[in-house]
Parts: sequence; structure tokens; C-alpha cells
Amino acid sequence: MSGVEILCEGLGFPEGPIIMPDGSVILVEIQRKTLSRIWNGRRETIAEIPGGPNGAAIGPDGAVYVTNNGGFEYHEIGGLMIPGHAPSDYVTGSVERVDLATGRVERIYDSVDGRRLSGPNDLVFDKSGGFWFTDLGKTHARTLERGALYYASPDGGFIRQAAYGGVGLNGVGLSPDEKVVYAAETDTGKLWAFDIIGRGEVARGGLGAIGRFVFTYPGHVYFDSLAVQANGDVCVATILNGGITTITPQGQFSHTPLPDPLITNICFGGPDMREAYVTLSGTGKLARLRWPEPGLKLNFAPY
Repeated sequence: MSGVEILCEGLGFPEGPIIMPDGSVILVEIQRKTLSRIWNGRRETIAEIPGGPNGAAIGPDGAVYVTNNGGFEYHEIGGLMIPGHAPSDYVTGSVERVDLATGRVERIYDSVDGRRLSGPNDLVFDKSGGFWFTDLGKTHARTLERGALYYASPDGGFIRQAAYGGVGLNGVGLSPDEKVVYAAETDTGKLWAFDIIGRGEVARGGLGAIGRFVFTYPGHVYFDSLAVQANGDVCVATILNGGITTITPQGQFSHTPLPDPLITNICFGGPDMREAYVTLSGTGKLARLRWPEPGLKLNFAPY
């Protein structure tokens, strides 16, 4: 696609980009196990985070909150880096807080109701300062741990399971009115909506469904992270056909191709919120391009 500017290369499976007011971009490198800052093509390490730092967001206290999947095995196939099963040293998934001034990493959650987290993936803060986060689950050689949607407070004092049973719940985002939380399901290429009815509570899906169905991609793809536009449409990073799938709340869609089959994240910034930052994870790149619609500004975003 024309108009794609590569901002940095040589990254270790980048995800979770955060646009900063000084022009830098903070992101995680899952394979490298770091929270990193990108400055005009160069990379600085903010913190080393064992396991698999996967998603990142600025919280109400200005710290970066990281969803940690606990680690993957990686395989190089055709020049692309591909994540796989849980590694031999896998113990648990977790949620961590990183102090940007010092690089100190503090674990705030690794279980809910006595059950360990499998593979926390992505998170989004609501206006009250709490955050929704997805758990991808975990894949082992012959078994699969299912995924879930959770809600938690950043102080470590409250965590609740909102929905369980997803086949790889991945990207998560809030509607502009914060009445709906969206989650992309990796293995099925589906977008689910969860109608919020209380603090960390969502309405049940019909006939045992995990949530309210919005969309399934018409073909074999995997869904990764997502971002919401100001108009309420949901932009989902899409793997295999490599691009961003934009989905309306009514289930209409369009697809924007990008030069990597493993597109994993999109976020928005710039004065008009039309600068789209995208992670090209298979080839280890961070890219920027102009987007046709403004993105929704995230709560507590520093820009």
C-alpha cells in the first residue's frame, strides 16, 4: 500500500503501540521481552519484562500497564517470525505496571478467584480509571486453555471475570459512549460485542455465546488487536491477509491491506487523530500512515 512510512525495523515482534507527546512511540517487543521506546528509527529499552509483554496502555497515574501472555515459542517461517505454543518455562500470565521514570516493573495481577491468568493480551481503560483486558488463553502441544474478558482496577484491589470461553480473545476496545466493550477473537476471525451492565459486568450472549455477535471475516484469517474510530467503527488488525479490517457496529466491513501478513496492532494519534501507527510483527517493523477517519482518543492518553 502506498503512503506507508516505516518508522523502525529490527523489532522483536512489536505490539501495543502508545503515541507519546514528544513524538516517540512506546511499544512492547514480545519476543525480546521488553517495553521499548522508538525515537526516529532507534530503539531504547524502558524495562525488561520476563514472559511475554503483549499489550500496553497508559493508566490514570501516567504509568504503563502491560498485559503479559507468559511467553511463546517462536519459529521463523519464510523470513517471518511466528509465535507458537507456550514455552517450556511458562508459569502464568499476568498484568504489570511499569514506572516510566524508573523502569520499575510491578506485578499487580496473576490470578482471578484463585485461578491463574493464562495469557493476558490487550487492555483498555475506561473513564473511571478501571480497565478491561482480554486473556487469549494458552496453547500447549495437545491442549488449549480458553480465553476470557476481565475487568480490573489499576491498584491491584479489584478484578472480575466478565466472560469466559473465547477461542483466543485478543484485541479489546470501548465504544465512544462506553456502553459496549468489543473483543476480537483470534482463531475464529470474529468480532464480539459485550454490553456493559455494571462494574466489570456484561450481558450474557444468547444460547451460550460468549457475547453479542457482530461480524465474522468471510475467509480464513486471524484477528489480533483493535482500535475504535471516533465514529464508532472498529479497526481490527488482521493476520494472513495482512491488513486492517474496519467493521461497523452493524457488521459491514472494508479491508486495508498492508505489507506484512502479520499485522497485529493499530493506534491513532496526531492533531486530527488520523495518524495510524501499525505494528508489522512478522517482519518486526513499526509503520505510520494517514487514515481516512479519525480515531477515538483513549482515556488518559498523553498526546
